[in-house]
Amino acid sequence: MFSKSCEYGIKAIIYIATQSLEDVRVKIGDVAENTGTPEAFTAKILGSLTKHNIVSSIKGPRGGFEIDKSRMKNIMVSEIVAALDGDAIYNGCALGLSNCSDVDPCPLHDSIVEVRNKLRKNLESTTVYDLATKLKSGKSILIR
Repeated sequence: MFSKSCEYGIKAIIYIATQSLEDVRVKIGDVAENTGTPEAFTAKILGSLTKHNIVSSIKGPRGGFEIDKSRMKNIMVSEIVAALDGDAIYNGCALGLSNCSDVDPCPLHDSIVEVRNKLRKNLESTTVYDLATKLKSGKSILIR
């Protein structure tokens, strides 16, 4: 559903948020190991998320990545998706047709529009804090 960058970014943010709830900053290697993502790719993604002010990067021996606890209650998953994938998940043809539209729909158009609207609503109403607390409670997993 999401690009690999977006999948890795969401997983990284969830992991960083769980650690930030414990006042722990994490290094890129820790994020990669605990999310099952490639370290170099994770570094690139976290750089982008830092530029979009979703995660903070602190330099130095006590540095690492963190998310302010009060801020994570206001960061919507849709912001992570927008930072990494733009709005591609909400637009474009499910079959890859260049001229699919409401006027000239592909066979999947109408049903996909419904799914996308539900997805957008879900991503815009789910916070990083929601995901982090769900993971910490054991109600969900991040890697297998």
